[in-house]
Amino acid sequence: MSISKFSSTYARLGAASAALLAPVVAFAQDAAAPAAAAAAPAMTVDKGDNTWMMISTVLVLLMTIPGLALFYGGLVRAKNMLSVLMQVFMITAVVMIIWVTYGYSLAFTDGGSLNSFVGGFSKAFLAGVDTTTLSETFTKGVAIPELTYVCFQMTFACITPALIVGAFAERIKFSAVMLFVVLWVTFVYFPMAHMVWFWGGPSSYTSPSGLIFSYGALDFAGGTVVHINAGIAGLIGAIMLGKRTGYKKEIMAPHSMTLTMVGASLLWVGWFGFNAGSNLEANAYASLAMINTFVATAAAAVSWCLVENFTRGKASMLGAASGAVAGLVAVTPAAGFAGPMGSIVLGLIVSPVCYFFVDVVKNKFNYDDSLDVFGVHCVGGILGAIGTGILVNPALGGAGIVDYSTADFAASYPGTATQVFAQLKGVLTTIAWSGIGSFILYKIVDVVIGLRVSVEAEREGLDLATHGEAAYHS
Repeated sequence: MSISKFSSTYARLGAASAALLAPVVAFAQDAAAPAAAAAAPAMTVDKGDNTWMMISTVLVLLMTIPGLALFYGGLVRAKNMLSVLMQVFMITAVVMIIWVTYGYSLAFTDGGSLNSFVGGFSKAFLAGVDTTTLSETFTKGVAIPELTYVCFQMTFACITPALIVGAFAERIKFSAVMLFVVLWVTFVYFPMAHMVWFWGGPSSYTSPSGLIFSYGALDFAGGTVVHINAGIAGLIGAIMLGKRTGYKKEIMAPHSMTLTMVGASLLWVGWFGFNAGSNLEANAYASLAMINTFVATAAAAVSWCLVENFTRGKASMLGAASGAVAGLVAVTPAAGFAGPMGSIVLGLIVSPVCYFFVDVVKNKFNYDDSLDVFGVHCVGGILGAIGTGILVNPALGGAGIVDYSTADFAASYPGTATQVFAQLKGVLTTIAWSGIGSFILYKIVDVVIGLRVSVEAEREGLDLATHGEAAYHS
Protein backbone atom coordinates (compact mmCIF):
# COMPACT_ATOMS: atom_id res chain seq x y z
CA MET A 1 0.00 0.00 0.00
CA SER A 2 3.01 2.29 0.29
CA ILE A 3 3.48 4.56 -2.69
CA SER A 4 5.30 7.46 -4.06
CA LYS A 5 3.54 10.48 -5.37
CA PHE A 6 4.75 12.05 -8.55
CA SER A 7 3.16 15.46 -8.64
CA SER A 8 5.20 17.36 -6.04
CA THR A 9 3.93 20.80 -5.09
CA TYR A 10 5.44 23.34 -2.77
CA ALA A 11 4.51 22.34 0.75
CA ARG A 12 2.11 24.67 2.48
CA LEU A 13 0.48 24.90 5.80
CA GLY A 14 -3.25 24.12 5.79
CA ALA A 15 -6.09 26.30 6.94
CA ALA A 16 -6.05 27.96 10.33
CA SER A 17 -7.32 24.77 11.94
CA ALA A 18 -4.21 22.93 10.78
CA ALA A 19 -2.29 24.13 13.83
CA LEU A 20 -4.77 22.29 16.03
CA LEU A 21 -4.49 19.07 14.05
CA ALA A 22 -0.76 18.33 14.04
CA PRO A 23 2.49 20.20 14.52
CA VAL A 24 3.64 19.63 10.95
CA VAL A 25 6.27 21.79 9.35
CA ALA A 26 5.99 22.81 5.69
CA PHE A 27 9.17 22.51 3.74
CA ALA A 28 10.23 24.08 0.45
CA GLN A 29 11.37 21.78 -2.30
CA ASP A 30 15.05 21.10 -2.57
CA ALA A 31 16.74 22.88 -5.43
CA ALA A 32 17.70 19.55 -6.95
CA ALA A 33 14.10 18.29 -7.00
CA PRO A 34 13.32 19.38 -10.59
CA ALA A 35 16.35 17.49 -11.84
CA ALA A 36 15.37 14.43 -9.81
CA ALA A 37 11.83 14.61 -11.14
CA ALA A 38 13.13 14.82 -14.67
CA ALA A 39 15.19 11.68 -14.07
CA ALA A 40 12.23 9.73 -12.73
CA PRO A 41 11.04 6.96 -15.05
CA ALA A 42 7.95 7.50 -17.14
CA MET A 43 4.93 5.92 -15.52
CA THR A 44 2.73 3.41 -17.31
CA VAL A 45 -0.96 3.22 -16.41
CA ASP A 46 -2.91 0.07 -17.25
CA LYS A 47 -6.68 0.35 -17.57
CA GLY A 48 -7.05 -3.12 -16.06
CA ASP A 49 -5.16 -2.11 -12.92
CA ASN A 50 -7.23 1.03 -12.57
CA THR A 51 -10.47 -0.87 -13.09
CA TRP A 52 -9.51 -3.42 -10.45
CA MET A 53 -8.64 -0.69 -7.97
CA MET A 54 -11.94 1.11 -8.50
CA ILE A 55 -13.81 -2.17 -7.98
CA SER A 56 -11.72 -2.89 -4.87
CA THR A 57 -12.57 0.54 -3.50
CA VAL A 58 -16.29 -0.13 -3.84
CA LEU A 59 -15.82 -3.57 -2.24
CA VAL A 60 -14.19 -2.00 0.83
CA LEU A 61 -17.12 0.42 1.09
CA LEU A 62 -19.41 -2.63 0.93
CA MET A 63 -17.52 -4.05 3.91
CA THR A 64 -18.43 -1.00 5.95
CA ILE A 65 -21.92 -0.14 4.80
CA PRO A 66 -23.81 -2.39 4.81
CA GLY A 67 -21.42 -5.19 5.89
CA LEU A 68 -20.00 -4.06 9.21
CA ALA A 69 -23.18 -2.15 10.10
CA LEU A 70 -25.34 -5.27 9.75
CA PHE A 71 -22.77 -7.53 11.42
CA TYR A 72 -22.65 -5.29 14.48
CA GLY A 73 -26.35 -4.42 14.32
CA GLY A 74 -27.42 -8.04 14.52
CA LEU A 75 -25.23 -8.61 17.56
CA VAL A 76 -26.81 -5.92 19.76
CA ARG A 77 -30.28 -5.92 21.32
CA ALA A 78 -33.18 -4.85 19.11
CA LYS A 79 -33.59 -1.54 20.95
CA ASN A 80 -30.06 -0.53 19.91
CA MET A 81 -30.00 -1.84 16.34
CA LEU A 82 -30.60 1.49 14.63
CA SER A 83 -28.05 3.30 16.82
CA VAL A 84 -25.28 1.00 15.59
CA LEU A 85 -26.36 1.41 11.97
CA MET A 86 -26.37 5.18 12.43
CA GLN A 87 -22.94 5.27 14.05
CA VAL A 88 -21.29 3.22 11.30
CA PHE A 89 -23.08 5.10 8.51
CA MET A 90 -22.23 8.56 9.82
CA ILE A 91 -18.63 7.67 10.67
CA THR A 92 -18.23 6.69 7.03
CA ALA A 93 -19.67 9.98 5.80
CA VAL A 94 -17.72 12.21 8.19
CA VAL A 95 -14.35 10.49 7.64
CA MET A 96 -14.71 10.81 3.87
CA ILE A 97 -14.87 14.59 4.19
CA ILE A 98 -11.97 14.71 6.65
CA TRP A 99 -9.89 12.44 4.39
CA VAL A 100 -10.02 14.69 1.35
CA THR A 101 -9.66 17.83 3.50
CA TYR A 102 -6.40 16.90 5.24
CA GLY A 103 -6.29 13.17 6.05
CA TYR A 104 -4.80 12.01 2.76
CA SER A 105 -2.11 14.65 3.02
CA LEU A 106 -1.17 13.74 6.60
CA ALA A 107 -1.00 10.05 5.69
CA PHE A 108 0.73 10.12 2.31
CA THR A 109 3.00 13.13 1.95
CA ASP A 110 6.47 13.90 3.26
CA GLY A 111 6.30 15.34 6.76
CA GLY A 112 9.77 16.84 6.78
CA SER A 113 11.36 16.59 10.23
CA LEU A 114 8.30 14.69 11.48
CA ASN A 115 8.19 12.32 8.52
CA SER A 116 8.78 9.23 10.66
CA PHE A 117 5.42 9.86 12.34
CA VAL A 118 3.18 11.93 10.08
CA GLY A 119 2.97 13.66 6.74
CA GLY A 120 2.46 17.34 5.96
CA PHE A 121 -0.23 19.56 4.50
CA SER A 122 1.13 19.87 0.97
CA LYS A 123 -1.91 18.03 -0.41
CA ALA A 124 -4.52 19.41 2.00
CA PHE A 125 -7.84 19.89 0.19
CA LEU A 126 -6.29 17.61 -2.48
CA ALA A 127 -4.05 20.42 -3.69
CA GLY A 128 -2.12 19.26 -6.73
CA VAL A 129 -4.13 16.06 -7.10
CA ASP A 130 -5.97 15.90 -10.42
CA THR A 131 -6.61 13.64 -13.40
CA THR A 132 -2.96 13.85 -14.49
CA THR A 133 -1.23 12.87 -11.23
CA LEU A 134 -0.22 9.28 -10.55
CA SER A 135 0.68 6.94 -7.69
CA GLU A 136 3.24 4.25 -8.29
CA THR A 137 2.34 0.63 -7.54
CA PHE A 138 4.72 -2.09 -6.34
CA THR A 139 6.15 -2.47 -9.85
CA LYS A 140 8.71 0.10 -10.90
CA GLY A 141 7.29 2.46 -13.50
CA VAL A 142 3.70 1.16 -13.17
CA ALA A 143 1.13 3.52 -11.69
CA ILE A 144 -2.56 4.12 -11.12
CA PRO A 145 -4.34 7.49 -11.16
CA GLU A 146 -3.76 9.24 -7.85
CA LEU A 147 -7.48 9.96 -7.50
CA THR A 148 -8.10 6.21 -7.52
CA TYR A 149 -5.55 5.75 -4.75
CA VAL A 150 -7.11 8.58 -2.75
CA CYS A 151 -10.50 6.84 -2.94
CA PHE A 152 -9.08 3.41 -2.09
CA GLN A 153 -7.26 4.60 0.99
CA MET A 154 -10.28 6.68 1.99
CA THR A 155 -12.34 3.53 2.47
CA PHE A 156 -9.70 2.14 4.85
CA ALA A 157 -9.85 5.36 6.85
CA CYS A 158 -13.65 4.97 7.07
CA ILE A 159 -13.88 1.36 8.23
CA THR A 160 -11.16 1.54 10.89
CA PRO A 161 -12.91 3.92 13.35
CA ALA A 162 -16.21 2.19 12.54
CA LEU A 163 -14.73 -1.05 13.91
CA ILE A 164 -14.16 0.62 17.28
CA VAL A 165 -17.85 1.25 18.03
CA GLY A 166 -18.51 -2.45 18.60
CA ALA A 167 -16.48 -2.33 21.80
CA PHE A 168 -18.76 0.16 23.59
CA ALA A 169 -22.02 -0.46 21.73
CA GLU A 170 -25.33 0.17 23.52
CA ARG A 171 -24.07 2.79 25.99
CA ILE A 172 -22.26 5.69 24.34
CA LYS A 173 -23.58 9.08 23.25
CA PHE A 174 -23.87 9.55 19.50
CA SER A 175 -22.26 13.00 19.78
CA ALA A 176 -19.37 11.48 21.74
CA VAL A 177 -18.80 8.87 19.03
CA MET A 178 -18.63 11.48 16.31
CA LEU A 179 -16.32 13.86 18.19
CA PHE A 180 -14.05 11.00 19.21
CA VAL A 181 -13.82 9.75 15.62
CA VAL A 182 -12.87 13.19 14.29
CA LEU A 183 -10.07 13.43 16.86
CA TRP A 184 -9.03 9.79 16.57
CA VAL A 185 -8.55 9.68 12.82
CA THR A 186 -6.60 12.94 13.01
CA PHE A 187 -4.20 12.06 15.79
CA VAL A 188 -4.11 8.25 15.67
CA TYR A 189 -5.19 6.79 12.32
CA PHE A 190 -3.56 9.20 9.86
CA PRO A 191 -0.17 9.03 11.61
CA MET A 192 -0.44 5.22 11.84
CA ALA A 193 -1.18 4.93 8.11
CA HIS A 194 1.82 7.15 7.44
CA MET A 195 4.14 5.20 9.74
CA VAL A 196 3.26 1.86 8.17
CA TRP A 197 2.67 2.61 4.48
CA PHE A 198 4.50 5.77 3.47
CA TRP A 199 7.66 5.17 1.43
CA GLY A 200 9.25 6.26 -1.83
CA GLY A 201 8.00 3.39 -3.96
CA PRO A 202 10.04 1.11 -6.24
CA SER A 203 11.47 4.04 -8.22
CA SER A 204 12.81 5.77 -5.11
CA TYR A 205 12.87 3.04 -2.49
CA THR A 206 15.67 4.74 -0.52
CA SER A 207 13.56 7.83 0.17
CA PRO A 208 12.62 8.53 3.81
CA SER A 209 9.72 6.35 4.96
CA GLY A 210 7.35 6.10 7.88
CA LEU A 211 8.70 4.79 11.19
CA ILE A 212 7.19 1.29 11.13
CA PHE A 213 8.00 0.85 7.45
CA SER A 214 11.61 1.71 8.29
CA TYR A 215 11.67 -1.19 10.77
CA GLY A 216 11.23 -3.53 7.81
CA ALA A 217 7.83 -4.58 9.19
CA LEU A 218 5.38 -6.04 6.67
CA ASP A 219 1.68 -5.16 6.63
CA PHE A 220 0.07 -5.94 3.31
CA ALA A 221 -3.43 -4.63 3.99
CA GLY A 222 -3.73 -3.26 7.52
CA GLY A 223 -3.08 -5.71 10.35
CA THR A 224 -1.48 -2.90 12.35
CA VAL A 225 -3.06 0.18 10.77
CA VAL A 226 -6.62 -1.13 10.90
CA HIS A 227 -7.12 -4.06 13.26
CA ILE A 228 -4.61 -3.70 16.10
CA ASN A 229 -5.14 0.06 15.96
CA ALA A 230 -8.94 -0.19 16.23
CA GLY A 231 -8.84 -3.12 18.67
CA ILE A 232 -6.72 -1.30 21.25
CA ALA A 233 -8.84 1.85 20.90
CA GLY A 234 -11.94 -0.27 21.43
CA LEU A 235 -10.57 -1.91 24.58
CA ILE A 236 -9.60 1.45 26.08
CA GLY A 237 -13.05 2.81 25.29
CA ALA A 238 -14.88 -0.19 26.74
CA ILE A 239 -12.94 0.11 30.01
CA MET A 240 -13.34 3.87 30.28
CA LEU A 241 -17.09 3.83 29.60
CA GLY A 242 -17.67 0.98 32.02
CA LYS A 243 -19.99 -1.98 31.69
CA ARG A 244 -23.47 -1.87 30.23
CA THR A 245 -26.26 -1.52 32.77
CA GLY A 246 -27.27 -5.04 33.74
CA TYR A 247 -24.12 -6.63 32.34
CA LYS A 248 -23.97 -10.32 33.36
CA LYS A 249 -27.31 -9.88 35.16
CA GLU A 250 -29.60 -9.50 32.16
CA ILE A 251 -29.78 -11.38 28.87
CA MET A 252 -27.88 -9.43 26.22
CA ALA A 253 -28.00 -11.96 23.41
CA PRO A 254 -27.78 -10.88 19.75
CA HIS A 255 -31.22 -9.92 18.51
CA SER A 256 -30.72 -11.20 14.94
CA MET A 257 -28.15 -13.80 13.99
CA THR A 258 -29.69 -13.70 10.51
CA LEU A 259 -28.51 -10.12 10.01
CA THR A 260 -25.16 -10.91 11.63
CA MET A 261 -24.65 -13.75 9.15
CA VAL A 262 -25.56 -11.43 6.26
CA GLY A 263 -23.15 -8.81 7.59
CA ALA A 264 -20.33 -11.33 8.06
CA SER A 265 -20.86 -12.60 4.52
CA LEU A 266 -20.71 -9.08 3.12
CA LEU A 267 -17.52 -8.52 5.11
CA TRP A 268 -15.98 -11.63 3.54
CA VAL A 269 -16.96 -10.53 0.02
CA GLY A 270 -15.78 -6.97 0.57
CA TRP A 271 -12.51 -8.14 2.12
CA PHE A 272 -11.27 -9.19 -1.32
CA GLY A 273 -11.12 -5.50 -2.15
CA PHE A 274 -9.39 -4.91 1.17
CA ASN A 275 -6.72 -7.58 0.68
CA ALA A 276 -6.36 -8.23 -3.05
CA GLY A 277 -6.90 -4.54 -3.76
CA SER A 278 -3.95 -3.65 -1.54
CA ASN A 279 -1.67 -5.09 -4.21
CA LEU A 280 -2.58 -2.01 -6.34
CA GLU A 281 -2.27 -4.07 -9.52
CA ALA A 282 -4.32 -6.84 -11.14
CA ASN A 283 -1.48 -9.34 -11.29
CA ALA A 284 -0.45 -12.66 -9.73
CA TYR A 285 0.15 -11.12 -6.30
CA ALA A 286 -3.46 -9.95 -6.27
CA SER A 287 -4.42 -13.54 -7.06
CA LEU A 288 -2.25 -14.72 -4.17
CA ALA A 289 -3.98 -12.29 -1.81
CA MET A 290 -7.33 -13.49 -3.14
CA ILE A 291 -6.78 -17.20 -2.56
CA ASN A 292 -5.32 -16.49 0.88
CA THR A 293 -8.44 -14.51 1.77
CA PHE A 294 -10.55 -17.51 0.76
CA VAL A 295 -8.68 -20.26 2.56
CA ALA A 296 -7.58 -18.51 5.76
CA THR A 297 -11.15 -17.39 6.40
CA ALA A 298 -12.58 -20.82 5.71
CA ALA A 299 -10.02 -22.48 8.00
CA ALA A 300 -10.73 -20.04 10.81
CA ALA A 301 -14.50 -20.55 10.56
CA VAL A 302 -14.01 -24.33 10.76
CA SER A 303 -11.51 -23.97 13.59
CA TRP A 304 -13.80 -21.78 15.73
CA CYS A 305 -16.70 -24.22 15.33
CA LEU A 306 -14.46 -27.14 16.31
CA VAL A 307 -13.34 -25.32 19.45
CA GLU A 308 -16.97 -24.55 20.33
CA ASN A 309 -17.97 -28.15 19.76
CA PHE A 310 -15.24 -29.38 22.12
CA THR A 311 -15.87 -26.76 24.82
CA ARG A 312 -19.66 -26.26 24.63
CA GLY A 313 -20.87 -29.35 22.85
CA LYS A 314 -22.43 -27.28 20.04
CA ALA A 315 -21.18 -25.19 17.14
CA SER A 316 -22.99 -21.87 16.72
CA MET A 317 -23.67 -19.47 13.87
CA LEU A 318 -22.17 -16.73 16.02
CA GLY A 319 -19.03 -18.83 16.35
CA ALA A 320 -18.82 -19.47 12.61
CA ALA A 321 -19.20 -15.75 11.87
CA SER A 322 -16.69 -14.79 14.56
CA GLY A 323 -14.21 -17.33 13.26
CA ALA A 324 -14.56 -16.06 9.71
CA VAL A 325 -13.88 -12.49 10.82
CA ALA A 326 -10.91 -13.65 12.92
CA GLY A 327 -9.49 -15.41 9.85
CA LEU A 328 -9.99 -12.31 7.71
CA VAL A 329 -8.25 -10.18 10.32
CA ALA A 330 -5.28 -12.55 10.68
CA VAL A 331 -4.67 -12.92 6.96
CA THR A 332 -4.90 -9.19 6.29
CA PRO A 333 -1.21 -8.38 6.96
CA ALA A 334 -0.11 -11.66 5.35
CA ALA A 335 -2.38 -11.70 2.30
CA GLY A 336 0.24 -10.90 -0.35
CA PHE A 337 3.15 -12.50 1.48
CA ALA A 338 2.09 -15.95 2.76
CA GLY A 339 1.42 -18.99 0.63
CA PRO A 340 -2.04 -20.63 0.59
CA MET A 341 -1.01 -23.51 2.87
CA GLY A 342 0.56 -21.09 5.33
CA SER A 343 -2.66 -19.05 5.29
CA ILE A 344 -4.67 -22.16 6.16
CA VAL A 345 -2.40 -22.76 9.14
CA LEU A 346 -2.82 -19.13 10.17
CA GLY A 347 -6.62 -19.50 10.00
CA LEU A 348 -6.59 -22.71 11.99
CA ILE A 349 -4.49 -21.14 14.76
CA VAL A 350 -6.17 -17.72 15.06
CA SER A 351 -9.62 -18.94 16.08
CA PRO A 352 -8.59 -20.86 19.22
CA VAL A 353 -6.46 -17.88 20.31
CA CYS A 354 -9.26 -15.36 19.74
CA TYR A 355 -11.80 -17.70 21.36
CA PHE A 356 -9.61 -17.85 24.46
CA PHE A 357 -9.55 -14.06 24.73
CA VAL A 358 -13.28 -13.73 24.05
CA ASP A 359 -14.41 -16.53 26.37
CA VAL A 360 -11.74 -16.66 29.08
CA VAL A 361 -9.70 -13.46 29.25
CA LYS A 362 -12.69 -11.11 28.99
CA ASN A 363 -14.50 -12.94 31.80
CA LYS A 364 -11.35 -13.11 33.91
CA PHE A 365 -10.73 -9.37 33.77
CA ASN A 366 -14.44 -8.53 33.65
CA TYR A 367 -14.38 -5.80 31.01
CA ASP A 368 -17.40 -5.27 28.76
CA ASP A 369 -16.15 -5.33 25.18
CA SER A 370 -19.68 -5.55 23.80
CA LEU A 371 -18.93 -7.14 20.42
CA ASP A 372 -15.40 -8.45 21.09
CA VAL A 373 -13.49 -5.89 19.07
CA PHE A 374 -10.36 -6.41 21.14
CA GLY A 375 -10.63 -10.20 21.30
CA VAL A 376 -11.07 -10.62 17.56
CA HIS A 377 -9.53 -7.60 15.82
CA CYS A 378 -6.62 -6.72 18.09
CA VAL A 379 -5.65 -10.26 19.09
CA GLY A 380 -6.22 -11.60 15.57
CA GLY A 381 -4.27 -8.67 14.13
CA ILE A 382 -1.32 -9.28 16.45
CA LEU A 383 -1.20 -12.98 15.60
CA GLY A 384 -1.47 -12.19 11.90
CA ALA A 385 1.22 -9.52 12.01
CA ILE A 386 3.69 -11.78 13.80
CA GLY A 387 2.71 -14.77 11.67
CA THR A 388 3.40 -12.75 8.52
CA GLY A 389 7.05 -12.54 9.55
CA ILE A 390 7.21 -16.34 9.53
CA LEU A 391 4.96 -17.23 6.60
CA VAL A 392 6.58 -14.82 4.12
CA ASN A 393 9.55 -17.21 4.11
CA PRO A 394 9.82 -18.78 0.62
CA ALA A 395 10.84 -22.06 2.27
CA LEU A 396 7.33 -22.16 3.78
CA GLY A 397 5.62 -21.30 0.51
CA GLY A 398 5.72 -17.54 1.08
CA ALA A 399 6.36 -14.93 -1.57
CA GLY A 400 9.52 -13.53 0.00
CA ILE A 401 10.34 -9.84 0.40
CA VAL A 402 11.12 -7.94 -2.77
CA ASP A 403 14.55 -6.29 -2.73
CA TYR A 404 14.20 -3.17 -4.85
CA SER A 405 17.95 -2.53 -4.71
CA THR A 406 18.60 -5.48 -7.02
CA ALA A 407 18.37 -5.28 -10.79
CA ASP A 408 15.72 -8.00 -11.04
CA PHE A 409 13.81 -7.15 -7.83
CA ALA A 410 14.71 -10.54 -6.40
CA ALA A 411 12.67 -11.86 -3.47
CA SER A 412 14.67 -12.52 -0.32
CA TYR A 413 14.12 -13.34 3.35
CA PRO A 414 16.28 -11.97 6.18
CA GLY A 415 15.56 -14.89 8.46
CA THR A 416 12.80 -15.73 10.93
CA ALA A 417 14.33 -14.00 13.96
CA THR A 418 15.08 -10.78 12.06
CA GLN A 419 11.69 -10.52 10.39
CA VAL A 420 9.64 -11.52 13.43
CA PHE A 421 11.53 -8.95 15.50
CA ALA A 422 10.66 -6.28 12.93
CA GLN A 423 7.02 -7.38 13.09
CA LEU A 424 7.05 -7.23 16.90
CA LYS A 425 8.42 -3.69 16.83
CA GLY A 426 5.61 -2.69 14.51
CA VAL A 427 3.01 -4.31 16.77
CA LEU A 428 4.36 -2.71 19.95
CA THR A 429 4.58 0.73 18.31
CA THR A 430 0.96 0.42 17.17
CA ILE A 431 -0.25 -0.65 20.62
CA ALA A 432 1.58 2.24 22.29
CA TRP A 433 0.51 4.89 19.78
CA SER A 434 -3.13 3.85 19.66
CA GLY A 435 -3.44 2.99 23.35
CA ILE A 436 -1.98 6.22 24.70
CA GLY A 437 -3.53 8.39 22.01
CA SER A 438 -6.98 6.86 22.40
CA PHE A 439 -6.92 7.23 26.19
CA ILE A 440 -6.14 10.94 25.90
CA LEU A 441 -8.83 11.51 23.28
CA TYR A 442 -11.51 9.68 25.27
CA LYS A 443 -10.65 11.88 28.25
CA ILE A 444 -10.99 15.01 26.14
CA VAL A 445 -14.37 13.93 24.80
CA ASP A 446 -15.57 12.99 28.28
CA VAL A 447 -14.63 16.43 29.63
CA VAL A 448 -16.17 18.30 26.68
CA ILE A 449 -19.51 16.50 26.21
CA GLY A 450 -19.43 13.30 28.26
CA LEU A 451 -19.07 9.78 26.91
CA ARG A 452 -22.01 7.86 28.29
CA VAL A 453 -25.77 8.14 28.00
CA SER A 454 -27.92 8.21 31.12
CA VAL A 455 -29.11 4.98 32.74
CA GLU A 456 -32.67 5.88 31.70
CA ALA A 457 -31.63 6.29 28.05
CA GLU A 458 -29.72 3.03 28.17
CA ARG A 459 -32.74 1.22 29.60
CA GLU A 460 -35.01 2.68 26.94
CA GLY A 461 -32.58 1.87 24.18
CA LEU A 462 -30.45 4.22 22.10
CA ASP A 463 -32.70 3.96 19.07
CA LEU A 464 -35.50 5.92 20.69
CA ALA A 465 -33.53 7.84 23.30
CA THR A 466 -30.92 9.17 20.88
CA HIS A 467 -32.48 9.07 17.46
CA GLY A 468 -36.22 9.15 18.11
CA GLU A 469 -36.92 6.19 15.85
CA ALA A 470 -36.84 2.43 16.02
CA ALA A 471 -35.35 -0.23 13.81
CA TYR A 472 -38.48 -2.37 14.11
CA HIS A 473 -42.20 -1.81 14.61
CA SER A 474 -44.31 -4.67 15.91
